[in-house]
Amino acid sequence: MLAIVIPYYKIAFFDQTLLSLANQTDKRFKVYIGDDASPDDPSELLSRFEDRVPFYYHRFATNKGGSSLVEQWNRCVGLTAGEEWIMILGDDDMLSENVVANWYRDFEAFEGKSNVVRFASQLIYEQNKTFSKVFTHPVWEKASDACYRKMKGKTRSSLSEYIFTKEVYTKYGFYNYPLAWYSDDRAWVEFTEEKAIYAINDSVVLVRISEENISGQTNNKAEKTEAWNQYAKGFLLKNLWRFKKQQRFRLLLEYEMAAKEKGKMTKAEWFSLIALYIKEMRFLPFVKVIRRFVLDL
Repeated sequence: MLAIVIPYYKIAFFDQTLLSLANQTDKRFKVYIGDDASPDDPSELLSRFEDRVPFYYHRFATNKGGSSLVEQWNRCVGLTAGEEWIMILGDDDMLSENVVANWYRDFEAFEGKSNVVRFASQLIYEQNKTFSKVFTHPVWEKASDACYRKMKGKTRSSLSEYIFTKEVYTKYGFYNYPLAWYSDDRAWVEFTEEKAIYAINDSVVLVRISEENISGQTNNKAEKTEAWNQYAKGFLLKNLWRFKKQQRFRLLLEYEMAAKEKGKMTKAEWFSLIALYIKEMRFLPFVKVIRRFVLDL
């Protein structure tokens, strides 16, 4: 019923990922490992876990993650068989030993009511070997509210801590943003189909931040900024109706600030933004955006 998909490329922490799967108290899952033509052969490591983790391993002939992480995710999900629920787990992330057990424990609570389940999470800062606090969530939460909380810095989110149905994945997929940055954020809004996200807070997914992964790297700011602009302009602004009114104004302001980071906004960008403010029919925010437009001329 549950497929845990691992897009594999780097071996540095992969043993800890596999160990966390071997330590699951409930073994009702199948692991699918898609090797992205990695220079690090995991065969010897996998042989040590073949009796402890139910896995299928496939090595792809060509590398996809270097140009499109989303394409790598997709072909790894394509390895799955008849499982109805999917988790995509980073090859350097880990699960607390009760993640699978508690997912099955709560299954009747969310089945048919939610397409997306998330766990509590904790960051591992590899550089100084420290841990963040554990991030928990409302048991039931609209995806738009979760998205807004993350944007405001009140929570965090990454791909590994979610389980979603194969049905909604097949319907929507992951949008191919640069570095797959915000691809998962968009997915949760689409995958939920206006149902709430269900949270399991007494199980933790540990997400590693290191120089080995995109989250911890600092030389990719331009790509991350471009991903935000594509995500904000191409998705959030077209889906403002999903958000509460005050959240919508904040999203408009965040988009405006991000657009200015690229340089001077064009008149077409300003007119598009002003049109959205007019649609919201609030006098003071409209006056303020007109003032910023005039000052920008």
